[in-house]
Amino acid sequence: MVELENKGDSDKPETWFIEKNELVKGYSIALTKDNVLFHEKSEFQDIEVFENRLFGRVMLLDDMIMVTDLDEFVYHDMITHTPMCVKPDAKKILVIGAGDGGVVRELVKYPGIEHIDMVEIDKMVCDAAREFFPTISRELDNDRVHLKFQDGVKFAKDAPDSEYDIIIIDSTDPVSVGEGLFTKEFYSDCYRILRDEGILINQSEAPFVLPDVVKGIHRKLSSIFPVFRHYMGIIPTYPSSLWLFGFASKKLDPVKDMKPDEWNQLGLKTRYYSTDLHKASFVLPAFVNDMLDSSKEDEDKKA
Repeated sequence: MVELENKGDSDKPETWFIEKNELVKGYSIALTKDNVLFHEKSEFQDIEVFENRLFGRVMLLDDMIMVTDLDEFVYHDMITHTPMCVKPDAKKILVIGAGDGGVVRELVKYPGIEHIDMVEIDKMVCDAAREFFPTISRELDNDRVHLKFQDGVKFAKDAPDSEYDIIIIDSTDPVSVGEGLFTKEFYSDCYRILRDEGILINQSEAPFVLPDVVKGIHRKLSSIFPVFRHYMGIIPTYPSSLWLFGFASKKLDPVKDMKPDEWNQLGLKTRYYSTDLHKASFVLPAFVNDMLDSSKEDEDKKA
């Protein structure tokens, strides 16, 4: 992170946060830090919350933007409602990461979900979200949410076979505490603990600035799951804004097997997701399709 002081429209100096993601070279995101609300180092990572005049409250983990008041709904809608529209009869869900609470906030909107295991390695993230992001974290204490502060990789490794209908991996970038959530071994454990029609969703990074990470995710998950496709959303405070998610399944196709009528009958209120957008989100730009095709070619050459 770099902080700069600069005069704005008033005489009061502005302090700027400039994100320098170690995975992204030659690119950064900058926001004014109008008021720092919280800054502590947990056992696992550096956590900071500050206010920005445009995006509202912002949470950083290890100096990387994780969530903001203004655009959080895009990410949480797309990572949650997309699998639920394909499998609206899901009963038991595993969420890994997601310490801000946004994923479980969306999941508990479904009356048919009976049990949600949420595995977050860092309790301080949840504590900070409860205090500073109450509209995002408000369902962390829901009776159906079983919050476990432990390593998600180990939890998946120790979980019994065929335990979950859906797994949602809401991880940080593949560095530090998030690195293990991008390995083939972890994905294989997720496959094992999913039921016959199980679905895995993960955040799959930014194709403009992290093409090698995107291709690595594609290679690993498509080698394990019979069905794997990327879909996308636009998140202004994530690197390059264009963001990919991964949909992996043992049987269900994310578009052919979606149930739009059944989902719409639930009458859920969303701010970004819709069943029409669901279909459109799987239509990827040509350069992304070319990138994924080259990933397959690279794998074929290795074989």
